[in-house]
Amino acid sequence: MDNINVSIDGIQVSIPKGSTVLDAARAAGIYIPTLCHMDGHKPLGACRVCLVEIEGGRGALQASCSFPAADGMVVRTNSRRVHNARKAVVELMLSAHRQDCNACNRTLNCELQDIAKRLGIRENRFEGEMPPRIMDTSSPSIVRDSSKCILCRRCVEVCQNVQTVGTLFAVDRGFDTVIAPTAKKELTEAVCVACGQCVLACPVGALYEKSHIDRVWEAIDDPDKHVIVQTAPAVRVAIGEEFGLPAGSRVTKKMVAGLRRIGFDKVFDTDFTADLTILEEGTEFLGRLKNNGTLPMLTSCSPGWINFIEYFYPELLPNLSTCKSPQQMFGALAKTYYAEKMGVKPEDIYSVSIMPCTAKKLEAGREEMSVVNGLHDVDAVLTTREAAQMMREAGVDFVNLPDEPFDEPLGIATGAAVIFGATGGVMEAALRTVYEVVTGETLENVNFEAVRGLEGVKEAVVKIGDIEAKVAVASGLSNARKLMDLIMEGKADYHFIEIMCCPGGCLGGGGQPIPTNDEVRKARMEAIYAEDEGLPIRKSHENPAIRTLYEEFLGEPNSHKAHQLLHTHYTPKALWPTDVPLDEVKTK
Repeated sequence: MDNINVSIDGIQVSIPKGSTVLDAARAAGIYIPTLCHMDGHKPLGACRVCLVEIEGGRGALQASCSFPAADGMVVRTNSRRVHNARKAVVELMLSAHRQDCNACNRTLNCELQDIAKRLGIRENRFEGEMPPRIMDTSSPSIVRDSSKCILCRRCVEVCQNVQTVGTLFAVDRGFDTVIAPTAKKELTEAVCVACGQCVLACPVGALYEKSHIDRVWEAIDDPDKHVIVQTAPAVRVAIGEEFGLPAGSRVTKKMVAGLRRIGFDKVFDTDFTADLTILEEGTEFLGRLKNNGTLPMLTSCSPGWINFIEYFYPELLPNLSTCKSPQQMFGALAKTYYAEKMGVKPEDIYSVSIMPCTAKKLEAGREEMSVVNGLHDVDAVLTTREAAQMMREAGVDFVNLPDEPFDEPLGIATGAAVIFGATGGVMEAALRTVYEVVTGETLENVNFEAVRGLEGVKEAVVKIGDIEAKVAVASGLSNARKLMDLIMEGKADYHFIEIMCCPGGCLGGGGQPIPTNDEVRKARMEAIYAEDEGLPIRKSHENPAIRTLYEEFLGEPNSHKAHQLLHTHYTPKALWPTDVPLDEVKTK
């Protein structure tokens, strides 16, 4: 590719033709503030915070994120004129921004707050009418607060183009502009899969998860409740970021210790039921292969993906595995198998999950997710961010915590379960088990490299005995849509497809620490595979606690009892109901 030469504040840089002025500045090591820009996405040019001065540019300042660099261009990024213009832009944003920073969930991690500090803004020169506040708390997963919105349109970009759900738009014009579903509807009146990628994209506190923190504290404080917690695989490689550790820090045992300090009676591992999922899902897959069942079979672990297929591809619901997600399998076992072993009444067990996902909150409230006398399998769902907040509230010194193991038996898991947290992990874990079940041979190399990585769609052909299984993996709903369209058109000859709603899989979930970008996703992914490599057992069917579970309780994979507790059904979806109390909103 041809390069061009650009002068940025007197520094000469050579950059590829087609680069922007912002690219040139970064190549020169020069900071330019941005609020609407996201790496890897088309320039939006909406916020105007990244203004620069172009010599010979007819006097107008230009948005560096979208202005193309040209050979011989001379750019000034730190002139007094540029500084004053940027400052005025931010001050105007602040004039229409509710400034209760101490009460904001993004305080000290707010991009607008950071830029205002960099620009030396101590008080606002502009005072005017505030736009009407829209506080949308209708969703069981996500809260939308228009009074914090700066109209950067980052949430619109990810909703429209990364996830292709199309929930959020810029509605109306000028002072009346608001980011909302069509016609300023609430989220429950729109098609929203609750994935939370809009939350990760938001630079301020205009979008955030609906908190379950208070209800969990209430349960912990109740002496009559036996409060247990399960932790998803992607949480352990991300929660350290909330306490200043580098992205991808492996803090599994510190996390366990921190949760005990909060006050949970038992700290278990969702990886236990991830292993269980492989036995149930793998058996289901082999049954479909042998009995001419509906193929390709689609994984059902990701609730955002489940919402997506119910909305957009209901014709393909028969392709879905009937397995519940590991979160819901765990909840069902907690109030049956575990309750029996402990001699605790199911109604006295309060089951909490810590998930990298906002859609898990919606999933836990689904009517289908109840196996004991109308009790929810899972009573509360905390995101990774919420779990960290609870530790801060409890005064936990996370970084200096000792290492502590999970409680048994629901804390025993394998490396195959850990990799559920990365895109391709469910597929790889299934292949490790299915290969040995079909062939009766020991799989020496358990690493299926072809299904790893951050690529949006990955394909592989795996030889399993006499079967040449064609598999595919997709993360991010735009990539899921590509595969679903191929199936609908009769152009897909896959046997098994793994879909993860969020880019990169659960490690990039909407409940993970902010920022979550490709660099961070890569670090978390490396940590997940390192966790797998470091465990003594790396195949789900070799988990001794799972074997005991079948011997003592379930019988065998896909047994009648297993189907009662661990499997479910999915139905075409229109809209969520709006005639029930907000905390009781469930999907139909």
